[in-house]
Amino acid sequence: MDNLVKEQIEFKMNDIDKLFLEYDLIFRKIESGKPDLFDMTILGSVLHSFYNGLENIFEIIAKNIDNSVPTGNKSHQELLHQMASENGIRDKIIDEELFLKLKEYATFRHFYRHAYSFQLNWEKMNPLVHNVHSIWKEVKQNLEKITKC
Repeated sequence: MDNLVKEQIEFKMNDIDKLFLEYDLIFRKIESGKPDLFDMTILGSVLHSFYNGLENIFEIIAKNIDNSVPTGNKSHQELLHQMASENGIRDKIIDEELFLKLKEYATFRHFYRHAYSFQLNWEKMNPLVHNVHSIWKEVKQNLEKITKC
């Protein structure tokens, strides 16, 4: 992998780290109870941004390493599948378990883009919110392996 691609991936990874730093207060706030609509709207935006950031990284990998970026109606799903597959150029970026977890964030992102904030449901968001940091840590470790090559 050339240095420019590594720098692009690392830049996007830093953006996701910054996202969590900027919104740390809201994550600490909800530790003590169920969030109100205002808090859920903020958290929905953070989840949306998180998955967008991941997808941006995956697109860099698809374009610059795999030389194949999915297009069309199912391109978002296909990109996630691509990252869960090895090819002749690289190993899997994410394993099957992580793929299934990230698929939930992709589904939420799709919902969030097409819904009104008052339609957010805490019971559905709760596991995504509470697991987002550990999932990011896992994805980040996998990405750091490929950027260190």
